[in-house]
Amino acid sequence: MSNIRISIVGLHHLLNEGIEQMIQSNIDFEVDSKYTHISDFIESKRAIDIHILILNTNTIVSTDIQNVELILRLYPKIKILIISYSQHEETIFSIIRAGAKGFLAHDSQRQDLIEAIYTLRNGHDYFSKCITQILLHRYVQSIQNNESSSIKGIDLLSSREIEILTLWGNSYTNQEIADALFISVRTVESHKTHIMQKLQLKTAVDLMKYAIKNNIIQL
Repeated sequence: MSNIRISIVGLHHLLNEGIEQMIQSNIDFEVDSKYTHISDFIESKRAIDIHILILNTNTIVSTDIQNVELILRLYPKIKILIISYSQHEETIFSIIRAGAKGFLAHDSQRQDLIEAIYTLRNGHDYFSKCITQILLHRYVQSIQNNESSSIKGIDLLSSREIEILTLWGNSYTNQEIADALFISVRTVESHKTHIMQKLQLKTAVDLMKYAIKNNIIQL
């Protein structure tokens, strides 16, 4: 697979440089360009070749949401990863509805950034732990008074897949799962992909919902 071409957009040069420093040592990543203004990225001829756009912003405002929508209209193949301190529930839902596929918040570390880039490039969503909890909080509220039966499909999963799903649902990273089960990170990623294929799920949050609904994990 060719290198994952990345562009970074953020008002603060130092933060942009810091993000680049964290990822540039990975041989699969190529930081193609950095911009302080989203308009410069949109107007750039290089945008069409970008796989992952990292949008680095302290707080998410309405123009950020509009810009995400605009970028995806112009360059629908780009996967947008948000890095922000914002934790307002409606703001997070708004930017996800606009098309952002990943969101890293204050609880994120370098490994989360690396994992997010790979995950988005492979066609899946990625949210840091606290963002996942925010998304799931609303889901849990919606089923608290509904004692419906478990979702079908649990019998399709192997014991190893259930083991991996349980660890992941309890906030283990891919590396931590690999260490716990004495397997490689790539094997963990492969298992997670197979789980989602078997259950016909599209996003990590859908997978988490499935695990909660089937009592595989408890919040």
